[in-house]
Amino acid sequence: MGVLAVYGVPSASTFIYYGLHNLQHRGQEGGGIITFDQKGEPHSYRGQGLLSEIFTNGELDHLPGEMGIGSVKYANASKGGLTNVEPLFFRHHSGDFAIAGEGNLVNARQVTEYLERHGSIFQTNTDSELVAHLIKKGNKEDRITTIVQALNMVEGGFTFVIMTKTRIYACRDKYGIKPLCIGKMAGGGYVVSSESCAFEIMGAEFIRDVQPGEIVTFDYHGMRSTVYSHFNRHRMCAMEYIYFARPDSDIDGCNVHAYRKEAGRRLYRECPVEADMVVGVPESSLSAAMGYAEESGIPYEMGLVKHKYVGRTFIEPVQSVRELGVKMKLSPVRSIVKGKRIVLVDDSIVRGTTSLKIVKLLREAGATEVHVRIASPMMRFTCHYGVDTSTPEELLCSHRTLEEARQVLGADSLGYLSPESTRDSCFGCADPCQACFTGENPTLLYDDMVEND
Repeated sequence: MGVLAVYGVPSASTFIYYGLHNLQHRGQEGGGIITFDQKGEPHSYRGQGLLSEIFTNGELDHLPGEMGIGSVKYANASKGGLTNVEPLFFRHHSGDFAIAGEGNLVNARQVTEYLERHGSIFQTNTDSELVAHLIKKGNKEDRITTIVQALNMVEGGFTFVIMTKTRIYACRDKYGIKPLCIGKMAGGGYVVSSESCAFEIMGAEFIRDVQPGEIVTFDYHGMRSTVYSHFNRHRMCAMEYIYFARPDSDIDGCNVHAYRKEAGRRLYRECPVEADMVVGVPESSLSAAMGYAEESGIPYEMGLVKHKYVGRTFIEPVQSVRELGVKMKLSPVRSIVKGKRIVLVDDSIVRGTTSLKIVKLLREAGATEVHVRIASPMMRFTCHYGVDTSTPEELLCSHRTLEEARQVLGADSLGYLSPESTRDSCFGCADPCQACFTGENPTLLYDDMVEND
């Protein structure tokens, strides 16, 4: 998912809409915007599909105000449907508020059971609603105190933007697993976004990242910081750099394109091969393919063309839909790849569906050899922080050796980047979370603790 908030900007909903367009890569299942007008009245609109399919009939004209929050949602098999599209709105005697979030809480089940025992009734499957109930049960009337209390009751990798009638709060998990950054609008006011790539289209200037364990408040005082946890780490999710984020985003001081290009260089050093050309899988693998080509001296060619208007197959909730999406998504350039030995560079392999189809497409187009190189380590473990990898059994490499994985893909050779090079490619985050590769989670896993008791 992607979240975005605007404070102190006339026609805030229009800026949110365009900013969310630059976050559309983070989710295509649904989206929404909530604003508060100058009288403190809420206005909201949500829908399923792409933003261009949701806001089609002047809905933005009915979202007045100088402050608002928005969200785009990616497909999740357990949290689908319009009910789970954010932002969510809540009425409360201490003041109405709206919330949108990204990531995953690892103690959600335990906190939900606690809240239900104390009378809470849930309408969605979202972590945002869970946090909203914690905020409403806070024992203080001032909102910042109840937010601090709520965030100290949850564990995981997350960001939340919370809006009252007069303020916006930007919150980031204490481990720094999920990204969140702040920009200043040219005409005054502030914007908060999952990625800095949203700032350009909005005319905003990047100020800084929200720090791990920090809540940044935006109101008539300007911008203020509250540290809700002094146990903070910088464990940015490696998949943000590898796959999720746009190449024009800067995350925790590291440009995503620069990271991927460096990962591609290191990938050649670790997994060299003789070939005629390097082909990247559009779009998120192109930077790594460029790095591989530069380091190896093998020419980079556009051997695959991506069809526009097709969403990301990795975040489709149903396997059959993913398989159809791969066929619609890419076409080989037959006259370029025919008779050639290809180095196919991809950013990652989760289930292997896409890679298997691409190898087959290139062979059918006449490639004599297809050597697959992955600019990340073997994904062996389920992610607990928001990457929807479902069960370990679905992962290509969870129970296979490198050679067995190569055979499944039908490639002539297969090579992965090491966890060490994945870490060292990042110039901003010294110790990114690689739990899905190494199994070393930065947080406790509460469900596992309950099962082992």
